[in-house]
Amino acid sequence: MNQDIAIRVSNLSKSYSIGKQKDTSLRSSLSSMLKSSSSKGEKFWALKDVSFEINKGDVIGIIGKNGAGKSTLLKILSQITKPTEGRIEINGRIASLLEVGTGFHPELTGRENIYLNGTILGMTRKEVKEKFEEIVEFSGVQKFIDTPVKHYSSGMYVRLAFAVAAHLEPEILIIDEVLAVGDAEFQKKCMGKMKDVAEKGRTVLFVSHNMAAVKSLCTKGIVMDHGQCVFHGEINDVVNHYFNSETNDSIFHYNGSLDKAPGNENIKLLKVETVPREGDFLSMFSGINFNIDFFNKKEGSNIDLTIEVGTKDNLIVLHNGFIINENHDSQYGIYSVCISLPQQLLNAGVYTLSIIFGENQRYQLYKTENIITFEVMQETTGSNSSKLPGLIFPKLETTTSFKLINNETN
Repeated sequence: MNQDIAIRVSNLSKSYSIGKQKDTSLRSSLSSMLKSSSSKGEKFWALKDVSFEINKGDVIGIIGKNGAGKSTLLKILSQITKPTEGRIEINGRIASLLEVGTGFHPELTGRENIYLNGTILGMTRKEVKEKFEEIVEFSGVQKFIDTPVKHYSSGMYVRLAFAVAAHLEPEILIIDEVLAVGDAEFQKKCMGKMKDVAEKGRTVLFVSHNMAAVKSLCTKGIVMDHGQCVFHGEINDVVNHYFNSETNDSIFHYNGSLDKAPGNENIKLLKVETVPREGDFLSMFSGINFNIDFFNKKEGSNIDLTIEVGTKDNLIVLHNGFIINENHDSQYGIYSVCISLPQQLLNAGVYTLSIIFGENQRYQLYKTENIITFEVMQETTGSNSSKLPGLIFPKLETTTSFKLINNETN
């Protein structure tokens, strides 16, 4: 492989069997040997015939809606899972942060996991020791560095995991949208650190729904859709292609296993959809309902839900929150929420919806950015001709009548 190439992916495919839960009993195993292969369940192709090359020093944004195959691709590149077909060639050592817990042993302390990860990356104990204090300071978990990481909160886990991945000088750094668990200040620190890594000539692969972050950090990009690489090129062209193709993607509905739904140990997001309150199109004059289903796994606190509506350039148009069960603690189980926007609020245009779950209006539990993209039309017939300027188009009222106050001219 050309030494200027960091990663080469050739005809990469990954399939999973879906259907009945696997029974590992002896009776089931003997029975399955006598059945035809057609009874083994349906094949689902998470990736299908993906090919691309990434040069050393490239900073690549990988974007696409949920279920597009982004995380599966990163797991194969990180050598966490094997492909079904095709091959990958990697030139350099990889550090990756794909989900909370990746690469850490829960029974080991933060200190021990730092040295373990360094060893996995091929570093000597002396090299890890030289970076140790910098890693701990960046993570902000100094007080708990000798505590087993199984006792860490998800935020502490991610802070330490990112600090390890970014500071142990890998040639290739792979980051999934797990950073959404951290608070805004830490996310800003992470973006700064990834820029530092990129400026040193290392290769970065970054998956995020935050298009402003992608455009700020990345120079090139890849659009994934239904397990395929559908577009790649300069980052501005990639983002524009994504929004142009995803304009009508106004429904997210997770049909798989609850454990694999977007979220974490506190919240699982099951459904998000935008529907017009009147008529057949999301128009300036219809009003909009946001229907959101989620599974709350955290008891004993008040869960709050905040929506953010933004433009494709990540300009926030509105940010508003609600407390779930304000007068008593939120309960374990599935919730369904409908949030309504009035008529004549959003002007015609393409928008994204982000959802933030918090606790007691103080702590962020989970955030998913740009979970869906929707288009508001100028007319109720589905037309956007002669779009008016501005982001909002509120119905205004005058408090006095128009009257002439002076008709004299010099």
